Amino acid sequence: MAETVDDKVSYFQAVTGISDADLCTEILAAHNWDLQLAVSSITANPSPSASASTSSRGDPAPSAPLSADAEFVAPPPPPPMQLPLPPQQQQPGIAWRLVTLPFYVVSGGVGLVAGTFRLGAWVAGGVLSRSLSLLGLAGQAGSGDRLLELPPSAAEAADFVAEFAREFGAGRGPSFVAEGFADALQRAQREFKLLFVYLHSPDHPDTPAFCGGCLCAEPVAAFIDENFVAWGGSIRRTEGFKMSNSLNASRFPFCAVVMASTNQRIMLLQQVEGPKSPEEMITILQRVVEECTTSLVAARIEAEERLNNQRLREEQDAAYRAALEADQARERERIEELERREREAAEAERKRKEDEEALARAAQEAAEKEAALARRRQEKAMALGAEPEKGPGVTRVLIRFPTGERKERRFHSSTTVTSLYDYVDSLDCLKAEKYSLVSNFPRVTYGPEKHSLTLEEAGLHPQASLFIEIEQ
Repeated sequence: MAETVDDKVSYFQAVTGISDADLCTEILAAHNWDLQLAVSSITANPSPSASASTSSRGDPAPSAPLSADAEFVAPPPPPPMQLPLPPQQQQPGIAWRLVTLPFYVVSGGVGLVAGTFRLGAWVAGGVLSRSLSLLGLAGQAGSGDRLLELPPSAAEAADFVAEFAREFGAGRGPSFVAEGFADALQRAQREFKLLFVYLHSPDHPDTPAFCGGCLCAEPVAAFIDENFVAWGGSIRRTEGFKMSNSLNASRFPFCAVVMASTNQRIMLLQQVEGPKSPEEMITILQRVVEECTTSLVAARIEAEERLNNQRLREEQDAAYRAALEADQARERERIEELERREREAAEAERKRKEDEEALARAAQEAAEKEAALARRRQEKAMALGAEPEKGPGVTRVLIRFPTGERKERRFHSSTTVTSLYDYVDSLDCLKAEKYSLVSNFPRVTYGPEKHSLTLEEAGLHPQASLFIEIEQ
């Protein structure tokens, strides 16, 4: 138990920079030996999960799990010694009250002022953004994204990147990614690189020299950017503090190199604790890179093979879909052609039947018409009676047809002109139904108005020569 207590006291001293071991022991005891709660009270930036932390914490193992689906893989450590709770709650002494009173007063006032300022800035930003959008001056895309909150882990990482740039200069040091640890680990896995982790302890006396002299050294920063994905976090914040526990950080400044392993586990490859010169840091990192090059190359080759296989499957699937679509298109065309031919055949059959029906109707009508003409000729012939013999009261009439055919007959002079038309109708020499009988010299047309005249009255006695004029 003594070793466990000493480890907690040493860790608390390394984080807070308080050199008095008795005072550190008294602070830890006042917080039930909860490291996170004790550190949060000193740094005046308690994490959101501090109130939910357990009352007792053993030494973190090198392979402690980071989350439900990610944990470190490392050789098993010696069995940790459990730290039981003290039998009674110790009350903080006078030294503790004297030390923590300024922190509580100052942190409370600063927190109130900072909260008021952040609220006012948020409201002002929202009003300004809304006003610009109404006036049409805001950007078309992404104008409202500034008001969207980042995930807590990404926000902490972005704050760390901004604080590091303010303190040690913009553009200096490794290019830390502004995203949570899990996202940074996935980025490293996608890029087939190792993940360089830096845990920042702002209160440690060696931190400024290490950051300015080692991390911000151009060779170190260039080597890290070329071979690693860099992620940093402050131990004052939630994820940084959890990572310090998971990585078993006992000395600061603290760096580590990790990589993703199988089954959603994380492998700890190297820990770098305490101050280091740029040359020492490059030597350590170079050795880690050389040791892991084979596995990274194998992972890259395996990923490329998976990608090629996936691309090949996609191409095969695309070719299969294209062939299937072509077959389906041909089948549709075949069916459409078959349907078109069936429609054409049906249309031709319908037209043939209509033509046959029309021909049958025409033949029937022609037959009926011919029968009607035959009956008419018969009736007209019967109405004429027998042809009279030559005599004084008999008129001889010659009729010429349009075909050049001539017909001659004798009529009684008292017969009307209608008898002449009946005679023409009784002959099978004229198909027209509307016609007139006309004389040449003088030209006289014997139309309906003269049908009632006798042949003598019409001037056709004793003989006459007439021709047939077809009416249009």
